[in-house]
Amino acid sequence: MSSSLAATTTVITGASSGIGTAVARRFAGAGSRVVLAARRLNRLEALAATLREEGCDAFCCRCDVSRYEDVAALVEQALTRYGQIDVMVNNAGNAVAKPVAETSPEELDLQIDVNFKGVCYGCRAVAPHMIERGTGTIVNIGSICSLRHFPNYAAYVGAKFAVLGFSRSFYEEVRPHGVRVTTLCPAAVNTAWGALAGAEQPWPPQELLQPEDLAEMAYFCVTAPARVQVESVVAWPRCEPTA
Repeated sequence: MSSSLAATTTVITGASSGIGTAVARRFAGAGSRVVLAARRLNRLEALAATLREEGCDAFCCRCDVSRYEDVAALVEQALTRYGQIDVMVNNAGNAVAKPVAETSPEELDLQIDVNFKGVCYGCRAVAPHMIERGTGTIVNIGSICSLRHFPNYAAYVGAKFAVLGFSRSFYEEVRPHGVRVTTLCPAAVNTAWGALAGAEQPWPPQELLQPEDLAEMAYFCVTAPARVQVESVVAWPRCEPTA
């Protein structure tokens, strides 16, 4: 375990699997205290137990990011336990791969509520604390869908486009207060996301971006010198064409 993030606190939503779990492992391994948030508390507790066995400080909090009261409670619990939040990673997300005409209103709402409003809520809840301290980094997980459109993902694309626009505008509000905001925009990542969404990947899993790759990018953005603002990172696996 390194100490590059010693004495810091990182809050991660969607930490029960995929990119969120990888970020938790990377940041905890660098010395940060990690607050693990997701709806599946049993998976969070298993991850926290593993991290504690490795000498890390991990705390779990059940959170549905589509509910502002849950996100506000998450931030409050983190502050009560650790006194500060240095990094907020708004990672929770979901998708449904269907034409709009076949997507239920509930499925449309869920994609907007989790992918977009969840990011807005995370930023809103932690912003006053970071502004008061005059420091902090927020990492929002976007997607290649924040930049390009894809059929059968209209609601997801719309939400992820909104994440990027929101993040850029929000950064200009908090920039004078020493707070940074970065959006990570990956293409195909080897997580359970595709299967849950009903998507098919034509490439072998080992050739896709791995969750650990995104964790490393988040770590780079957070540990860059304070004078550096990484607005966004777009990452593709080499197996996937970019044109």
